[in-house]
Amino acid sequence: MSMTVCTGKLHCVRVTEARLDYEGSITIDPLLMKAAGILPFQLVHINSMTNAEHWETYAIAGDPGRGEICLNGCPAHLFKPGDQVIILALEQLSRRDAAKTRQKVVRVDAGNKLIRIDIKTAKPLR
Repeated sequence: MSMTVCTGKLHCVRVTEARLDYEGSITIDPLLMKAAGILPFQLVHINSMTNAEHWETYAIAGDPGRGEICLNGCPAHLFKPGDQVIILALEQLSRRDAAKTRQKVVRVDAGNKLIRIDIKTAKPLR
């Protein structure tokens, strides 16, 4: 049996662009993707700190080092440049592997430049 686990997170990154004229997805700086363990075309959840909106889409890589977080297509109506969002990377894991997950929490500055990566480990239930 498998379960969905959050293995990586881009915490409070800022939306840099929202483009309606695109098929869909979220464009993310590949340096941030790598730091959080997000792969191209992986399903991600985007949660707005600004208005509590939630969206699911797939990630695509932008240009490295630009701090790009661009909502493409329909979510451009929900997320605006300057909004802070949390991007969650999810994976399907066995219960055994899920219990050993080390979650990467990527922290950035106001320009979406990497500050640090915090690693969280699951504590056993008692």
